Amino acid sequence: MRKEEDSPKLQGHALAYILLLLTVLFWSGNWVVGRGIRGEVPPIALSFWRWMIALICLLPWAWPHVRSQWRDLARHWRILTLLGLCGGACHNALTYTGLSLTTATNGALLASATPIMIIALSWALLGKGLRLGEWLGVVISLFGVLAIVSHGEPSLLIELRPNPGDLWVLAAMFSWALYTVLLARRPEGLHPLAFLAAICAAGILGLAPFYAWEIAGGQTIKPSLAAYSAIAYAGLFPALLGFIFWNRAVAEVGSNKAGLFMNLMPAFGTLLSIMFLGERPGLYHLVGILLILSGVYLTTSRRWHPGMP
Repeated sequence: MRKEEDSPKLQGHALAYILLLLTVLFWSGNWVVGRGIRGEVPPIALSFWRWMIALICLLPWAWPHVRSQWRDLARHWRILTLLGLCGGACHNALTYTGLSLTTATNGALLASATPIMIIALSWALLGKGLRLGEWLGVVISLFGVLAIVSHGEPSLLIELRPNPGDLWVLAAMFSWALYTVLLARRPEGLHPLAFLAAICAAGILGLAPFYAWEIAGGQTIKPSLAAYSAIAYAGLFPALLGFIFWNRAVAEVGSNKAGLFMNLMPAFGTLLSIMFLGERPGLYHLVGILLILSGVYLTTSRRWHPGMP
């Protein structure tokens, strides 16, 4: 009986891990796209239209649930607005602003700070901690990140001086970490599509005044196939599918375990940057990627969590 009861839970966890892998892949592509079209699409414009496209595509399926649950949405407008601002407006605007000043690879590497931020915020806001195996996975993954950041030369870590773009990206990752932790406070009973539509709308409203300010400053989209393709990708994959997959996975495995998959960002981001931005791989990339993958394995392996379903 115990094995039969555990089977659906194991399948649910396996699906959640697949969704997390796809989400991180979509978001890694977002780093490359954001960096690649920085001269054609301003950062706030890319953020605004990313969410507008996601909301337009989502509404045909979400509207019946929004209409039937509008009272619940109105009652919980504070937490929904906060989630929309953290996960949509702030995170995206800060990310694309950072990518206008730093490389896609650097951005993807800095994204690996997200699990540590999630753990710290989970402890501070929710009183949650990690098991020994999970901590071990975090440490090993962090060594993988350091291997990539230092180009395989530890002495270079002492000399690192982040540029303003790096700081914008770190601020974006903190915003995302806060969104992930706050998902534990999402209103119960809301249909996932109604919930996503609400935070999309909140993100758009939060970005609107800054988008108007950007246009007033003379920063506008330069019409081109590359620009429109990038906006379409950002709206459909990182925004729409990425958020649906991420929210579903966090509900299944929790914010701490889901956040650790962000350690895959340097691996995917580096590979995509090599493929599409012409960067040349080095041995330290391979070492770092292997360490990161090992760390993620340790955090999700049942061997380290005998009580995990």
